[in-house]
Amino acid sequence: MKRCLMLFVWLLIGNASFSQFMGAQPGYKPLSGGDWVKSKNCYMLTLLEEDKAVASLLQTDVELAKLAAAKHRAIQLSLSECKDALCLPGFIKFTSQEISVVSNRLKVLYKVGNALDVLVKKHIIPSGMYIRYNDLAPVGLLVKAWEQDAACINYIISVYAEAKKPNYPQIDSISYDIKKRSYYTLMYDCTSEVVEAVNKNDLFFKPSLYAALTYLEVNERRQAADYEPMVSTANKLAAERIKQTKWTAYSYSHILVPGAGPDNLTTPLSGEGMLRCKTAARQYFANKAPFVVVSGGAVHPFKTKYNEAVEMRKYMINVLHVPAYAVIIEPHARHTTTNLRNDARLIFRYGMPFGKPGLIITDKYQNDFIANMEQRCLKELGYVPYKLGKRLSDTALEFYPLVTALQTDADEPMDP
Repeated sequence: MKRCLMLFVWLLIGNASFSQFMGAQPGYKPLSGGDWVKSKNCYMLTLLEEDKAVASLLQTDVELAKLAAAKHRAIQLSLSECKDALCLPGFIKFTSQEISVVSNRLKVLYKVGNALDVLVKKHIIPSGMYIRYNDLAPVGLLVKAWEQDAACINYIISVYAEAKKPNYPQIDSISYDIKKRSYYTLMYDCTSEVVEAVNKNDLFFKPSLYAALTYLEVNERRQAADYEPMVSTANKLAAERIKQTKWTAYSYSHILVPGAGPDNLTTPLSGEGMLRCKTAARQYFANKAPFVVVSGGAVHPFKTKYNEAVEMRKYMINVLHVPAYAVIIEPHARHTTTNLRNDARLIFRYGMPFGKPGLIITDKYQNDFIANMEQRCLKELGYVPYKLGKRLSDTALEFYPLVTALQTDADEPMDP
């Protein structure tokens, strides 16, 4: 009787969830554009580059071509004009006027049935990466996606070239002392690289996008690309197993284990991480769920080389003897908010039942925090990517993923 009731609730919530997908498609496979950091941070701009018909439309527009040439000239001029390091990236960022010019041109160029319209309907809406704007008309969504990507580029430049404080300075700050003379040399060389690598006839956004990616690279901040594409590499065994799973045999779709970073650079997995894994393994072997998602990036301490999810997976398999096909890594989350958000994304992309509850297994204090985390999600993400269920114990908390989790975050370049 209990299982039948749970199945009914699952189906009820599942149907409600699917009605909220707002055009996002579980089977949609995001394009990498040859660079997962670029794709995950600026998906619309990646699409503009990848679609030849769209790229041609934009490159032949007189106003956008003028903008592209002017931007290239300004960046080239900065090499002789700028005498300090922070002056150079200032020429590369988009100005508010430039962003406005592009927005207006997109409105003019967009026509129902043309290449831009097809791009919105075939990729931007199904991807869910701009899902907060999916209720807008296609042209409005197109403009919002552009403005979000432009803001993302400006944010990356402001933090990883101009040394502005990121959201979490202790773990995400710039890697250099900007007061040293060598930093001017680095910024000069980065600008020279942009001038040499990007042609003045390239798409209008190419210099700024290329520069932003370069700044991330020289700061060793390309973690967004780590282990991608996971569905065909690190998580391949689980992805194949998901297709064969009889979901009605389990109370939960999966068990989520948030990571806990160590406090030094030589310890791969913290004691707290081990304890969370042990508790989760007991739930797995009790047949509560067919999969365990271990979540956490290379976060603590600053510039660590160890990835929380990867180290937890090793521990789960090698020490706790959980089958390799049952352990899924989510190796990008840097905060508790994104442990849940990224988990919801995996559930959606991998075709697990989105309306079936998941089970968070962690320590009492983190579960206390998660139980009251909505305001922090709203502040940092702009939405809440989950709905909480019952608190079963100090260490166990039910939750339901929400499709809003697909929305890209424009000010977290290592985990957008």
